[in-house]
Amino acid sequence: MEKEKVILKAEKEFDVRFSEVDSMGIVWHGSYSLYFEDAREAFGKKYGLEYLYMFDQGFYAPLVELHFDYKRPLKYRDKGRIEIIFRNTEAAKIIFDYQIFSIPSQELIATGHSIQVFLDCNYNLVWLTPLFFQQWKQRNGLE
Repeated sequence: MEKEKVILKAEKEFDVRFSEVDSMGIVWHGSYSLYFEDAREAFGKKYGLEYLYMFDQGFYAPLVELHFDYKRPLKYRDKGRIEIIFRNTEAAKIIFDYQIFSIPSQELIATGHSIQVFLDCNYNLVWLTPLFFQQWKQRNGLE
């Protein structure tokens, strides 16, 4: 019998603030990177994969790819909900998929993904998955 696929997912609701919109009153494209960052922090808190934990293990995890697909605009004072899902891979990377929905309509606003790699404390790229990350995957039923 095949092992059931584990899905690690978190979500966060947010209000669109004035500082996040452009002169047309719609969310400026650069604000979406902040929503994705908020989702990564919520995920890290929920599953024990916070940035300071990685740093304490001797690693950094910088973004090397950030992709957005815009479907509909969000406007000033709108409410949104972002979902983040961990995409498991054998590579020494952290990959997340995102979906942003409007509240209360639940219309899909944007999708995207991000890729992070590991650097050691001397800023060298780490090609093999760090032991702490392998252990984290095991604890969460991914390996």
